[in-house]
Amino acid sequence: MAEQVAIDGHGIRAELVRRGRWLEYFTIVWNLLEGIVSVTAGVLAGSIALVGFGFDSFIESASGGALLWRLHLDRPERREQAEKFALKLVGISFLLLAAYVTLDAAKSLIKREPPEATYLGIGIAALSLVVMPLLARAKRAIAKEIHSHALEADARQTDICTYLSAILLGGLLLNALLGWWWADPLAALVMIPIVVKEGIQALRGESCGDCHPSTH
Repeated sequence: MAEQVAIDGHGIRAELVRRGRWLEYFTIVWNLLEGIVSVTAGVLAGSIALVGFGFDSFIESASGGALLWRLHLDRPERREQAEKFALKLVGISFLLLAAYVTLDAAKSLIKREPPEATYLGIGIAALSLVVMPLLARAKRAIAKEIHSHALEADARQTDICTYLSAILLGGLLLNALLGWWWADPLAALVMIPIVVKEGIQALRGESCGDCHPSTH
């Protein structure tokens, strides 16, 4: 009986891990497309916040790749090592994003570079605001079940993408409707404390409050 329970438990975990992989495949594809659209629209409009958002999408794709690698190494003897490595990659990606956005937003404010209104950017930010919370919730549910700190950190990164979408959308709308050019780089700077905090927590392995190392 105990052996049968162990086999059933292994089968359930394998199915959860398989779902996690599909979520990461979706994350990679979605964010690559989102990044291409955002960076293109941002460069054309001169929007620092939109370009920064696009680079965040590319970074999240890279993070998704790291998590996909981790989920393919779900054997007990490799699990802990893969968790630590994936967490470090997520943390580094956060800090790289923070450095890029800080420099570009500061440059835009100092030089008073007004972006043009970009309705394509507004559209992608609004769409991301709908998709990202659903994706984060699905990742978090699986992370809790399989006790994965790395997948929980990746879910937090997807949460941050939601916050960035809301901040970006606000800045783009204020610029398009009211002509407040400074709202765009200011929106980008508002992103920084959130991104840095999550990056440091990921590097320290503190990104999962609900998960505990698996004993299975």
